[in-house]
Amino acid sequence: MRHFLHITDYSAQELQYLLNLAVRLKKERQRGANRPVLKGQVLGMVFQKPSLRTRVSFDMAMRHLGGDALYLSPNEIGLGGREAVSDVARVLSGYVQAIMARTFAHQHILDLAQWASVPVVNGLSDYNHPCQALADALTILEHKGPLKGQNITFIGDGNNVAVSLLHICARLGANFTLAAPEGYDLDPRAVALARATAEESGSALLVVRDPREAVEGADIIYTDTWTSMGQETETEKRRLVFAPYQVNAQLLSEAAPGAIVMHCLPAHRGEEITDEVIDGPQSVVFPQAENRLHAQKAILAFLLAEKGQLPQRPSRASAARNGQTASRKRPAQAARRAKRPRTRR
Repeated sequence: MRHFLHITDYSAQELQYLLNLAVRLKKERQRGANRPVLKGQVLGMVFQKPSLRTRVSFDMAMRHLGGDALYLSPNEIGLGGREAVSDVARVLSGYVQAIMARTFAHQHILDLAQWASVPVVNGLSDYNHPCQALADALTILEHKGPLKGQNITFIGDGNNVAVSLLHICARLGANFTLAAPEGYDLDPRAVALARATAEESGSALLVVRDPREAVEGADIIYTDTWTSMGQETETEKRRLVFAPYQVNAQLLSEAAPGAIVMHCLPAHRGEEITDEVIDGPQSVVFPQAENRLHAQKAILAFLLAEKGQLPQRPSRASAARNGQTASRKRPAQAARRAKRPRTRR
């Protein structure tokens, strides 16, 4: 039995399989309807944080694949408070075929996976957001081609979204740059995992302070809200600290020609991104949001569909042996980035 908790739990070969499956399921739906490969199966959706995209995309993904989804609000469960996480996991395992959880504490995700006897999907935690990263990779694939060799720059807080984006870049050979103020860097544990993976894939990883330096040669510019749920008391402080990190037309003009702009939403227009950019011709923000549906269909089908209903999966042994080589897309630039210091202040 597999879970979907971290991008780093999956090899490059497995992630590519999921992306290929997402493309296939998306095209199948566009032709009319998906095959009901999850007929009779139910996804229990446990929410500590409110959501638009996570709730609707998982619900629709199950329905499109012939299954169903059950929404469980924070007040109904009180995960880790009213009832122990281990008890919730074991109770739900007797009712549903999989559990998706959107939590504050990452430990709650880990505990659900430890105690559940059905697959657990991490719909978001304070540490990472792997479902978003798979949808992001699908969006980049559609608009810019394979990730290998792409220069991806994240502008803003080194948050949970940035962690999973970092990990999928490192796994699939993209070059990742974070531009963040001092004190708002990525979790050191996440960086250590990414660096180990990047050595195999040829990915270059950078942290800089200057957003203009960060977008030089960028094919993809990505941003997110400056204040995540649970950080509301820091809102005014963060507005001041992050003001120089706004993604606007001037910053976009300094990226590579044809660069695209991404945002996982919800967006605080006029703060981390301007109306002109998010609604402009280089924005892929709303196709990116739609791709949550298709990426999560791939995850659910991978975890739950019976053998023979999907294309042959990579064996875990062969996936573990599968190495990645550095891209030849822009060797000079990739080499230049690789030689630069790992962190600049």
